[in-house]
Amino acid sequence: MKNRKYEIYIRLALGILLLTACKKDKVEVSGMYCEYLRAPICIDTPHPRFVWNYSSEANDFEQGEYSLSISTDKQLLTKHPGNNKEFWWNSGNIQSGESIGKYTGQEKLLSHTKYYWQVTTSDKNNKYTIVSPIDSFETAILTPDEWKGVWITDRHDKDFTPAPMLRKSFVVKDNPIRQAKLFLSAAAYCKMNMNGTPVSASVLNPGYTHYDKRSLYSVFDVTSLLQPGENVLSAVLGNGFYNEIAPVATWDFEKARWRNRARMICELHLQYIDGTSQVITSDASWKTTTGPYLQNNIYSGDLYDARLEIEGWEQAGFNDSGWENAVQVEAPSPLLVAQTMPSIEVEREISAASMKNFGDTLYVYDFGVNMSGFCRLSIRGEKGTKVTLRHAEIQKADGNIEMGNIDIYYKPLPDLAFQTDTYILNGGEEEFTPHFTYHGFRYVEVKADRPVKLSKESLKALFIHTAVEPVGRFSCSNELLNKIRKATNQSYLSNLMSIPTDCPQREKNGWTADAHICMDLGLLNYDGITFYEKWINDFVDNQTAEGRISGIIPSSGWGYDDWIGPVWDAAMFIIPMALYHYYGDTKSMETIWPVCEKYLAYLASREDADGTVTYGIGDWVFYDTQTPTDYTTTCYYYLDNLYMSRFARLIGKEGSAYARKAEKLKTFINTRYFNAEKGLYANGSQAAQGVALYLGIVPPEYEQKVADNLSLLVKKNQNRLDFGMLGSKTVLRMLTKYGYADQAYELATGEESPSWGNWIKKGLTTLAETWKLSHTFKDASLNHVFLGDIDAWMYNALAGINYDEQQPGFKHILIQPHFVKDLDWVKAEYRSIKGLIRSEWKRSGNEILMNLTIPVNTTATVTVGKEEIELPAGEHSLKFLDE
Repeated sequence: MKNRKYEIYIRLALGILLLTACKKDKVEVSGMYCEYLRAPICIDTPHPRFVWNYSSEANDFEQGEYSLSISTDKQLLTKHPGNNKEFWWNSGNIQSGESIGKYTGQEKLLSHTKYYWQVTTSDKNNKYTIVSPIDSFETAILTPDEWKGVWITDRHDKDFTPAPMLRKSFVVKDNPIRQAKLFLSAAAYCKMNMNGTPVSASVLNPGYTHYDKRSLYSVFDVTSLLQPGENVLSAVLGNGFYNEIAPVATWDFEKARWRNRARMICELHLQYIDGTSQVITSDASWKTTTGPYLQNNIYSGDLYDARLEIEGWEQAGFNDSGWENAVQVEAPSPLLVAQTMPSIEVEREISAASMKNFGDTLYVYDFGVNMSGFCRLSIRGEKGTKVTLRHAEIQKADGNIEMGNIDIYYKPLPDLAFQTDTYILNGGEEEFTPHFTYHGFRYVEVKADRPVKLSKESLKALFIHTAVEPVGRFSCSNELLNKIRKATNQSYLSNLMSIPTDCPQREKNGWTADAHICMDLGLLNYDGITFYEKWINDFVDNQTAEGRISGIIPSSGWGYDDWIGPVWDAAMFIIPMALYHYYGDTKSMETIWPVCEKYLAYLASREDADGTVTYGIGDWVFYDTQTPTDYTTTCYYYLDNLYMSRFARLIGKEGSAYARKAEKLKTFINTRYFNAEKGLYANGSQAAQGVALYLGIVPPEYEQKVADNLSLLVKKNQNRLDFGMLGSKTVLRMLTKYGYADQAYELATGEESPSWGNWIKKGLTTLAETWKLSHTFKDASLNHVFLGDIDAWMYNALAGINYDEQQPGFKHILIQPHFVKDLDWVKAEYRSIKGLIRSEWKRSGNEILMNLTIPVNTTATVTVGKEEIELPAGEHSLKFLDE
């Protein structure tokens, strides 16, 4: 086929569009993922999913069918690509335009096995046959009875504060090693080294769960860490949320049903090139003691006495004959599951922006940005000097730190204050980094009980979070919006700690509504499917026998009260639906279905005479006008049933009863709460209007009237916001959808309180918990993300990148930009599961120039005003008159 150019001219109300695209023959499979991971070594699902996408400028390529092949012999796939009976498994030809498949064979996958996979595809017109590269995945431990290691700890009880230290010496044969893999789990955390070197870059590993229901294990390739002869595995165990020793906060973790002494399980599998193998397991032969790790608490910090360090204990040749043997203990939970979500890691090291000293015993560091993490202290001082590192979000006018906005729930422990790490010097040049805690902070006070000399470089901040891969970028000509987006992403990442948290300092809890409100901004910026699928499993483990779930997940028993309620609980419906919209995947729906069934049955038992439920929180942290919670709860009860009926359709369940219930609730809402004459819902608040429009409750003939009234409400309030969390999700979006994009933009870029811009004006680098900030910020956390959907609005409304609910996973893309008057340019890209989507526009004279990238095997509809243009895959240039 010859290259050719074509031009399409379409006259629009706004001007003239010019479309230019190129066509080339070559089509290739590019990105390949197993369980949404690249060449994973931790697969323990019996039916793994496979995803691939394409790279090409052949705009007419549309996948018509595919064939998946799996083999334990890579050469077999190399010699015989396509459908071959000799393969371990082949799917046969499957008619589908979707680039996602699944292993559906009858034969079970084998543990500890490397499998190779390949996909062969063709287009609808049989012009192209594409054979992918060969990729791989490795299975972990597929059945519990295959575990050879046992859970171990030391002989102390759960109230003993020094951390268990364990070591195992073993001999590696003098043969070349093909591969060595370490399988490791702990409750709560394990810092493990091989010959003194960390086995991975992860921290606070494994991820947090309901420890009596499910434990996670990680798989690490440690081949490069082994040496011929004697080797040593060493471990220190931390408490985390598993063993909260005292009631330091209000969340009752000290009463957790799972609470016990920290423990671990591991297996090291060595495969030699000569075909032999070796397995080292956790058992009672491990040696154990305690040392410098005197205390650790997830809310307080680490207490480390360097004088108690045991030299050489992590190296070969150390004499541990005086140590006790480890003790085999019960598993904390019946399930031991591979952790496929990313681990928590250090994203970057941050140097202090400034340092102020108050004599030679007190220093205050400002790192310039609020974050989650901890610090690394480099220090020289007299042996026995006690140094504390206290972490805060606020600095007083005199340069000291202020803790009053975040320590309100904290009950001090002996020797451990809130957000405080303590280090006792051994004397000499020393370095200290905590291992079993993290903090939310911008400022750090370093205080010594004896004189020490510190410089600006003596303290480094380490920003940590679950290491989700960035997939989105956005920038525009308004620097305030860019700063708001940067602060939003900083808040989002600061609250990704193997669960989505509310704040990284005082609570660290998985509040359900915080998570579902910021799903769009999360998924547009980061590849989050494995993270959220893990959290969906936490919902399964959280539900009570009667059907309730708590407001924080995981929970040891706190948060099942009525005051939290259905608007928060709606996360169990919203999160799986979002994953479907962004990835086209229904697994989380299948996982959560029985939980949703039981939950909706529970709500049905709580209904009043009107057939609804009205308890719980609504538009949380509203500014001035409170939207009635009976209204918002009923609205989300409607959404629950609506989504449940959609789940049923998508995964083959019976959902007609849920669809009927949703319609009844919609009718009830429009009867009870809607004044059709005035076009107002409930008390006529901004949030009330926004929620009704966003959830699709408004009768079609009244939608514009309700939106017009929303615009009027905002205008009457001097174009300032007057809503809380639910309004932050809905008002900007609904103003934009119904013709008020410029007003939405003005609202988004306001700088007077209350506004996102006002936070930036006040110097915040993350989002605050509430609009109502005093001049000292002494009333709330300054690192919450639940008011941050403005970030997703920038992608959706300004750049115009949107999914199509009818063709999820960005199989079809809706490009709906709004050329608001005060913006000169916008640049955005999103690496979807189908490939890169790019949307850029800029003003040039009296024209708007727009460039788009649409991934191979997808299509797009561009909507500008009332006009729609259908686009194939490829690079496109569009031109509009700027009116």
